[in-house]
Amino acid sequence: MSEQPQTVTPGGPRLAPVLSAQWDQPFSWTLDAYRDAGGYRAVETALAMHPNDVIALVKDAGLRGRGGAGFPCGLKWSFIPQPDPQRRLPDPAHPHYLVINADESEPGTCKDMPLMFANPHALVEGAIIASYAIRASHAFIYLRGEVVPVLRRLRAAVADAYAAGYLGKNVRGSGFDLELIVHAGAGAYICGEETALLDSLEGRRGQPRLRPPFPAVAGLYASPTVVNNVESIASVPAVISGGIDWFRSMGSEKSPGFTLYSLSGHVVRPGQYEAALGITLRELLDLACGVRPGHTLKFWTPGGSSTPILTEEHLDIPLDYEGVASAGSMLGTKALQIFDDTVCVVRAVRRWIEFYAHESCGKCTPCREGTYWLVQVYARIERGEATAADLDTLVDISGNIAGKSFCALGDGATSPILSSLKYFRDEYVAHLDGAGCPFDPYATTVFALESSGTEGAR
Repeated sequence: MSEQPQTVTPGGPRLAPVLSAQWDQPFSWTLDAYRDAGGYRAVETALAMHPNDVIALVKDAGLRGRGGAGFPCGLKWSFIPQPDPQRRLPDPAHPHYLVINADESEPGTCKDMPLMFANPHALVEGAIIASYAIRASHAFIYLRGEVVPVLRRLRAAVADAYAAGYLGKNVRGSGFDLELIVHAGAGAYICGEETALLDSLEGRRGQPRLRPPFPAVAGLYASPTVVNNVESIASVPAVISGGIDWFRSMGSEKSPGFTLYSLSGHVVRPGQYEAALGITLRELLDLACGVRPGHTLKFWTPGGSSTPILTEEHLDIPLDYEGVASAGSMLGTKALQIFDDTVCVVRAVRRWIEFYAHESCGKCTPCREGTYWLVQVYARIERGEATAADLDTLVDISGNIAGKSFCALGDGATSPILSSLKYFRDEYVAHLDGAGCPFDPYATTVFALESSGTEGAR
């Protein structure tokens, strides 16, 4: 594992390959390759510390959750109640759990799967350290079951860690016991929500829980539980090895460190770009050789489809939590979906809303009913049957969903609608005036066939 940020060509944007430093090495996923690169040294360091000191180090380093909201990891760990704060090892009378959310399914988000595929031991090592810090003797990785190659590789890494004494009884002679279970989910987007994930892990239908109580108080099996994203936990060994000053040498004061940015869509070189927080999209596009030739950037998402879209005017905002928030969006999962001037924003948003309507668990009325009706309105707009009143209806339905549903799925469904109306209302109006999509005349015919029930419309 690299302990120092690296740079690209002089004068170019700075990259910080830490998690991805060994991805291009032969057999990077194996235990031997990971240890040759310095892996599992952080475990030895952490086990020699008191768990409280491990939490304090992660908190002082400023590591923030890499799964969406950016909540400080060390602070979340400190919320776990400890009946005896000086106790070093888990207390069987007061079980705690670590749950790692690997149910990556946000449209555009694709960083955790390659991380686990190329460097699974970073996640395993991070899980050991985090479990030790919160005094948990059981940890779970909840992974999307459809991604079979990643599932196999992760389970192999866990088996190798058991064989090497990093998991199981008396980890590395420390007296600390840890069982790590890789659980394959059944493929529901809603299980990416932490409480729905916990219900699914317990064998129930994955649906969000009413809070409070929060997982830190009553989570898995009604016990105190920490739920963290894959990248968050995989970053912990580097924080322990590199130290506070090293980690804070990257990024900004409030958003320190390195992270993975996922560029997809209409770029010449899509992929994972690991850089210090605060790099701009303009710099990342330079690394990705720009938008595809002959076209220009139209709009983009900073953190997946559930974050408000941004436009070319936002190319130079710092891609950290505060910078993106100041532009009216969220950094989220750093899923940078790039759309050029050939894309109809109305159709793109419609496809996202169809996804959210399909993936709604149906537990709460605002999300269940609201997303269904949003899909109907978008279908009318693209069929050329809508009026100006339908644009007001989109806003009205969105207002009845946002902030009124059990979980953030409802909020995420409304974000692209409201932001696209803010920046591209004229394009919506063009659909009304032109009786259909002005970008693709064929689309109007297709949607007309769909509405009439004609077979083979697509």
